[in-house]
Amino acid sequence: MTDAGTLPDLAPLHAWFASYCGSFGSRDMEAQRNYDLKELHTRNVCRDARLIARGGAPRFKMLAEVAALCHDLGRFPQYRDFRTFKDSASKNHAHLSTQVMRQNSLLDFLPEAERECVEMAVRLHNQFKVPDGLSQYTETLLKLLRDADKLDIWRVFIEYFDLPEAERASAAGLDFPDLPSCSKEVLATIGAGEMVQLSTLKSLNDFKLLQLSWVYDINSRSALELVRERAVLDRFAAILPKDAAVVDVLARVREYLDGRLDNGAGEDFPFGSWQETEDSSE
Repeated sequence: MTDAGTLPDLAPLHAWFASYCGSFGSRDMEAQRNYDLKELHTRNVCRDARLIARGGAPRFKMLAEVAALCHDLGRFPQYRDFRTFKDSASKNHAHLSTQVMRQNSLLDFLPEAERECVEMAVRLHNQFKVPDGLSQYTETLLKLLRDADKLDIWRVFIEYFDLPEAERASAAGLDFPDLPSCSKEVLATIGAGEMVQLSTLKSLNDFKLLQLSWVYDINSRSALELVRERAVLDRFAAILPKDAAVVDVLARVREYLDGRLDNGAGEDFPFGSWQETEDSSE
């Protein structure tokens, strides 16, 4: 275990992750596409976590990368056992990720307070909203992880529609039917400036709109800038129906994004040095 003042080498953790992914190798092409999807997603979330945290203290940036590398470990046994990435039809993948971390003692190189902080961020990263009552440090790490996760989920989902159906990772669409319309309830929620609940979805187009509504939940200015830089809204516009109601909600989300960026809102996280205090762990 390293002390809080020494930055550990994360190469062994990355090597373990590569071996872990390899242990799920399958001759079933469909299964392998889904495993490969999650391996690449995890590596990209690590990259985006580093990008978002680049202005932070070195210790915080290290913990952000650890949380990113561990956040979707549960997706692999989830797909192996249930052939789905839909938590409501299987098990909560974030809880499974925490179990894998503990079973393999992945965080034993960290002091206890940091270990608990990372575990909490991983366990809560898929919640609808950030819960109240967290320490500031844990809340900050959780918000960063959620931002980095969303940034690459958008890539995964948009690229899904660029591929021929036979080459898509089948579990990425969560088994929603590909219907031509969008639900009025979903459109109204986004129009009101709110995030969409998964339980309200009726179609794949609704799932696209749910992901579009995540822009309202981006926390850091760095992540907001990446949303604009990567043309996320333009890419969603290309895969959504072109009817007036959809155009209107796209405009609403774009107005929100531009407002936060152009009016100086959405400051970056208040990154600081890790403090070994009683209120820094859960």
